[in-house]
Amino acid sequence: MAFPSAPSALWSVSLLTILFAAAVHSNIVYDDDPLQPVTSDETVAVGGTVTLTCRVAESDNSSLQWSNTAQQTLYFGEKRALRDNRIQLHRSTPTELSITIGDVQLSDEGEYTCSIFTMPVRTARATVTVLGVPGKPQISGFENAVPEGGKVTLTCTSTGSKPPAKLRWFREDQELEGRPDVVESVPDDPTYNVSSELTLEVSRSDDNALITCAVDHPSLAPGDKRSEQALRVLYSPNVQIVPESDLPREGEKFHLQCLGNGNPEPASFMWEKKDGELPPLAKADGAFLRFEMLNKSDNGVYLCNADNGIGNSQGEYTLLVQDPTAMSTSSGVDHAVIGGVVAVIVFILLCLLIVLGRYLIRHKGTYLTHEAKGSDDAPDADTAIINAEGGHSGAEDKKEYFI
Repeated sequence: MAFPSAPSALWSVSLLTILFAAAVHSNIVYDDDPLQPVTSDETVAVGGTVTLTCRVAESDNSSLQWSNTAQQTLYFGEKRALRDNRIQLHRSTPTELSITIGDVQLSDEGEYTCSIFTMPVRTARATVTVLGVPGKPQISGFENAVPEGGKVTLTCTSTGSKPPAKLRWFREDQELEGRPDVVESVPDDPTYNVSSELTLEVSRSDDNALITCAVDHPSLAPGDKRSEQALRVLYSPNVQIVPESDLPREGEKFHLQCLGNGNPEPASFMWEKKDGELPPLAKADGAFLRFEMLNKSDNGVYLCNADNGIGNSQGEYTLLVQDPTAMSTSSGVDHAVIGGVVAVIVFILLCLLIVLGRYLIRHKGTYLTHEAKGSDDAPDADTAIINAEGGHSGAEDKKEYFI
């Protein structure tokens, strides 16, 4: 049989491919065969790189070959057979043939075959599973703020996953239970779109809380893809009246401020005095009630009503006008501190005096007198002088103690 002229390597590959096909159809299985190739299944995400390795225990100088899912030869030994730059030779030895496939696509999934062209041809198969990487989740359904006590339903959607991704909900760091995921296959595509719903009854404590939708998938590390949505909750104000100072004194200017602490902030304020009318010198100025000159007749309970359109609330403050000479609480505290320091110093000085007195008592002074014993009994003045000047050597000295 004559063949057209062509490079010998291509004819060798064609002949080996024919032999390989015959071996595949023969379904021959070799156990404990040192020439039987061994492979392993691999999993790779779209866009990644997978390494296919084929080994034999012993070599008889026969070449190893890798073929793709369409039974096209990729590498025969060190020789490239398919012009695809994504496929590169990783290692070629008499007992191993390893190749890499880069920028893997979903179409690369399937069964790859390693063959060794002995007589008969021996084969081994490796299944490559390609994971479809899910897209970043998108949260919808919360475009407008919700009044306190209302309900909101959020929807999270992720596309392009294979196998289908799992969606998880979180409020800050606490996981929430949403409805079961809805999985839809994509026409003419092996990937899936996944969606999940979460319904919340919101309170004012949920305002600005972060709701997170995270994708759980084997192609991703934990926390790789997630989206966050800050809740916006509308609630009525919580009113508090704050005085300008803690010591309102007669004759001074003074004001009260009404703090609404609502969402939105209150836009309407109304001041009144409990059990009476506002003083003539008190003027309401929005969130402020200003006193031009305090008088003790201004004493009483003042009320502020704040309204933000969602609701209204009331706060109160009891005004007690002090004498002009009244000292602030902070000054009293300062005086108390100074008095305490002085008392401590006095106590320390007294202790030092007591210790010094006890020391002097224990170390008494001793003084000697030179009066001669018996000088008072001398018969005359001359004898008394002689006796006083030490005439009696054997006489005892008189001692006098001073304390």
